[in-house]
Formats: sequence, C-alpha cells, structure tokens
Amino acid sequence: MIQQKVWGTTSPLIQRENFEVHRIVIDSGGYCSKHYHEAKSNAFYVECGELLIHVWNDDSDTQDTTRLRAGDMTTVAPKKLHQFEAVADTVCYEIYWTQISEDIIRKTYGGFNGNNMRRVE
Repeated sequence: MIQQKVWGTTSPLIQRENFEVHRIVIDSGGYCSKHYHEAKSNAFYVECGELLIHVWNDDSDTQDTTRLRAGDMTTVAPKKLHQFEAVADTVCYEIYWTQISEDIIRKTYGGFNGNNMRRVE
C-alpha cells in the first residue's frame, strides 16, 4: 500500500514485530521531519538518486551529514535525532529493527542452602 507523504511516498514491504522495510520515493528537495526513534535502529539504502542523512549530536545543535548515492547505506542509532533530505529524485529502502537484548531483571541471586557446596571449574 503506497502512502502519500509531503516529501514523496512510502510503501511498507515487510512489517514484523522487530523488523520493517519500507520503499520510499523522495522528490528532489523533499525532506522529512527531524525525529528520533525510541527503540528502533534505522538504516537507509539508496537504490538511485542522492540523499543526505543529517544526524544531530547529543545535547548540541551540531550535526553530521552523510551523502548517499546509489548503492550506499548508512545507519542511525536509536534516540539519535535525524532527518533525510533528497538532493535529487531518490528511491531508498528504509530499514528499521530493534535489538533483542538481555531482558532478565534479577530480584535476588541464586545460591545454595546448607553445606552442599558445588565446585565450579
């Protein structure tokens, strides 16, 4: 399903619980909002055209800009403020994923009761 955006169109190709791929078509001069993702990593792979990816440094107004052309890719970490901007008409694949991390929250620690001590080698 193609979704119209102010900067072009987006088409979700794969949508799973922790992984998504969208094909985005960005008109020359088009750009998205400055935004970040709370938990998702974000990658941009350019099929054709030219795309700038702006990433703002933590607690400052300075930014790093990466220029992508056909075959180039870059990633943006979660919680990093970023924005894309098309220098030319661009077709890009936007990939989102979340990391599966250690999720155990310990309230106590295991051990042994009594005199039965186990030797660990």
